[in-house]
Amino acid sequence: MLKIVPDPPHPPHSLEDTLVQATGYALCAQAVAHQALLLQPKSPASVLIMAAMHEVETLRGLLESALIQVQMPAQPRPVH
Repeated sequence: MLKIVPDPPHPPHSLEDTLVQATGYALCAQAVAHQALLLQPKSPASVLIMAAMHEVETLRGLLESALIQVQMPAQPRPVH
């Protein structure tokens, strides 16, 4: 059955919410890559998996840095 009245639009996420969610996805990706490496440590693809883990770890660091910057209160700029 079709709805007569559509659902209201979802409120947009804040930048902070988006960064938190992206950090969570990066953590999950890192865990999946780690598990794949544990299951197939001698696989020819293990080097690629380790490279992916390194990239996702770097991504998490950047996301956490951005999150800290977003959470910092705005500092007043000196007036000259």
